[in-house]
Amino acid sequence: MIRGTLTAVRPATEADVDMLVAWHADPEVARFWDGETFTREEMRERLARREVDPYVVERDGAPIGYVQAWRSDDGGGGLDMFLVPNARGAGAGPDAARALATYLRHEDGWTRVTVDPYVWNDAAIRAWERAGFVTVERRPPDDEHTSSWLLMVFDGQRGASGERRA
Repeated sequence: MIRGTLTAVRPATEADVDMLVAWHADPEVARFWDGETFTREEMRERLARREVDPYVVERDGAPIGYVQAWRSDDGGGGLDMFLVPNARGAGAGPDAARALATYLRHEDGWTRVTVDPYVWNDAAIRAWERAGFVTVERRPPDDEHTSSWLLMVFDGQRGASGERRA
């Protein structure tokens, strides 16, 4: 269990499959994942991927979101995350992202943690910034992104409030 100030991040398990399928089927989640939804079997396969570590975000012991950490060949990797709609806007996303990114950098030895929000997703960009990610560059659509997106890198220089530390 990886703990933030407001949240805990734990590995996703087989017991989470139905919940994750339902969450991805919600249009308010799927729209941020290019409309992608999954069957139970597809979700099981996703949870078993070797290059991606799946996690459930909890607040006060209740599951409120999903985050996955994918590894790259350069010693780093990236995060993808969503919170269920009724958990948004209360600081849980930045808290969970900061906790996981800090863990990956300091405990798991990652050299770099990135995220890739779409440029139109202002709420996600602000949340990633509050978590301690900074924009490196804007990139055009590609094989994995249907519209322009930002490459953001965790700088680890933000406190629990999201304010930059001296």
